[in-house]
Amino acid sequence: MIPGARCIIRKIFHFESPRERYTSDAAIVWCFDHRFDLVLHKLMKRIGVEYFDPILVAGGARCLAGDDRETDRQFVLEQIRKSMRLHDTRSVVLMLHSDCGAYGGLAAFENDPAREAENHRNDLHRALEFLQSEIPELTVRGYFVDFEGVWEAVSSMDSALTA
Repeated sequence: MIPGARCIIRKIFHFESPRERYTSDAAIVWCFDHRFDLVLHKLMKRIGVEYFDPILVAGGARCLAGDDRETDRQFVLEQIRKSMRLHDTRSVVLMLHSDCGAYGGLAAFENDPAREAENHRNDLHRALEFLQSEIPELTVRGYFVDFEGVWEAVSSMDSALTA
């Protein structure tokens, strides 16, 4: 920008958005990898989440598992709290996906989908436990998405997330 020049904003097209405030069915901590957009929306529909607040960070729920920087973890926690305050959110969906660049892709697991799934299962459970300990009033669910389906993280008494 040229010193002394003014920045203007101009309308480029007309669109009417709803003005009413909404209640979020869930905040979703998810990666910004667009390969999985369709499955995200299908999963939300299947679990009854119509309105959601997406919290998109590289690696998704990985940052809550404790392997990333603490500042990243605290940032995501604050985003969840803002969703609760602004949109009365009472539920959080934590998600991880296969071949995620934040983990180094599938190659980081020697191209072994079972090793990757086991790692992501562990990370999901650590992230679930952390979030539930930090904000116990939330309902928290976790999912791992690969190229063949969606896996739900459940308590150790069940075995749903055994890929």
